Amino acid sequence: MARSRMFNESAKILVVDDEPEITEIVDAFLTTAGYEVAVENSSAGGIKRAKEFKPDLILLDIMMPVMDGYEVCNVLKKDANTATIPVVFLTGKDARDDQGRSFKSGCDLFVKKPFSCERLLDIVKIVLLSVNK
Repeated sequence: MARSRMFNESAKILVVDDEPEITEIVDAFLTTAGYEVAVENSSAGGIKRAKEFKPDLILLDIMMPVMDGYEVCNVLKKDANTATIPVVFLTGKDARDDQGRSFKSGCDLFVKKPFSCERLLDIVKIVLLSVNK
């Protein structure tokens, strides 16, 4: 199971955002940092990829067409195969308005856009370290 992966091994990260520019930047940065990265630009694709790729962490945008990040997170947390995967919301939405709803949907952390790639890398390391204790 993905949760047993040691922290020093290459963790698998799924990035789900409807903006290809965002997924390309995050993919390139995290791949350079040594992570195995998969990207999806749709909600349905993200759910499907999470089940197939079995990531150690999911970075998920909230504002997406058809099914928003809250709904995606709810689906993932209700599925036994994906329920334990930590989800970090990456969003341009106002944290004060959406943080409570984010955590109710099952996310583990809420990160406001824009963010630096260095800050995102720190967050990824912290979340993966806390999961692998």
